[in-house]
Amino acid sequence: MSKIFNWPVRVYYEDTDVGGVVFYANYLKFYERARTEMLRDMGFEQDELIAQESVIFAVRSVQLDYLKPARFNELLNISAQLSSVKSASITFAQSVTRNNELLNTAMIRIACLDSGTLRPRLIPEVIKQAFNHE
Repeated sequence: MSKIFNWPVRVYYEDTDVGGVVFYANYLKFYERARTEMLRDMGFEQDELIAQESVIFAVRSVQLDYLKPARFNELLNISAQLSSVKSASITFAQSVTRNNELLNTAMIRIACLDSGTLRPRLIPEVIKQAFNHE
């Protein structure tokens, strides 16, 4: 496994349900932001990947485990770590913690797609090399 990338997220009112608990689907948004920021930290902007490599990344599958609730105004840490890199997909192990307390875990597989056809394609070598050095 690669190094762990961490991204802080504050829980806003819009992230919660009527009880002040993070709505279950919003964990996916938190995970998406962390993966995007991880790519940015590696030197890849998604709009530039579309323009230069004709590549987009789309979620192929998700496995989430909800362990403990997060609440309004809490500061969370969202992690992203490469679990595997294949020819046309990447799997991330992700988690949400609050003060080192594990709240949620996820395994998220991302497919590499051609931005014009939306069909699967090989991950460009420059991206694959960067992932393999993580």
